[in-house]
Amino acid sequence: MREKIKIGKIISQLFLLFYSIVSIYPLFWLLLFSLKNNNEIFGGNIAGLPKHWKFENYISAFEQAKVLDYLGNSVLVTSITILIVIILSSTAAFALERMIWRGQKTMMKVILIGMMVPIHATLLPLFMVLKNLHLLNTYWGLIIPYVAFGIPMGIYITTSFLSSIPRELEEAAAIDGCGIFKIFAVIILPLVKPALATISIFTYISSWNELMFAVTFISKQEYKTLTVGIMSMVGAYTTKWGEIGAGLVIATIPTIFIYILLSEQVQKSLVTGAVKG
Repeated sequence: MREKIKIGKIISQLFLLFYSIVSIYPLFWLLLFSLKNNNEIFGGNIAGLPKHWKFENYISAFEQAKVLDYLGNSVLVTSITILIVIILSSTAAFALERMIWRGQKTMMKVILIGMMVPIHATLLPLFMVLKNLHLLNTYWGLIIPYVAFGIPMGIYITTSFLSSIPRELEEAAAIDGCGIFKIFAVIILPLVKPALATISIFTYISSWNELMFAVTFISKQEYKTLTVGIMSMVGAYTTKWGEIGAGLVIATIPTIFIYILLSEQVQKSLVTGAVKG
């Protein structure tokens, strides 16, 4: 029996090792790709180690392609979007889940309908609205749509998490003299950190990698985000693919860092949902 258990553990560990290699290899390949020139990429050495390590691809990406400026724009837009989504989602979820008022369930259904609206179906109406409000070629021209599409998912995740928290905690705080704002800030917010971490990751991914709105609503160079900046590195006649690879590596690093930073909180939120179910 013990031998069978050991064999099973070995097989599962080998499978996990294989899965890890398959998952990590694309990142390793992208790193190698960013250190090659066009001759190597199109000359049959697409998957091997670079014959000449072109670290100047990163220098060119920063200096000539202005990837650092695009990176700063993406960080600014994404950070403000995440902050606003977290604030609005947590407060709205608290009102929808913990307070009792007329039209509560109807309002929840209306908000969740937003999850069913395809983002590309709103491209033309949003363009006209932003044009009339003179928000094209501004940071807010991207932040407002990103927030609008991030709130329904944020409210759904937060309300699901709030439903697993005992109401007795809030009742005890109210007996001790806490007002509604203090209950929310002192009792609720610390408990819903895993849900807020999950919202942050989902909002980050959708905002950081978004291209359609960024291309349509932004045409001025100083407001372009990283996805648009990398796309603009493709030339009409020649394209330095190694520099594009360097830009993609730069764009990927923050994603990996944020997921490592918040992955523990996301796991807690998933475990809580599983226990509740």
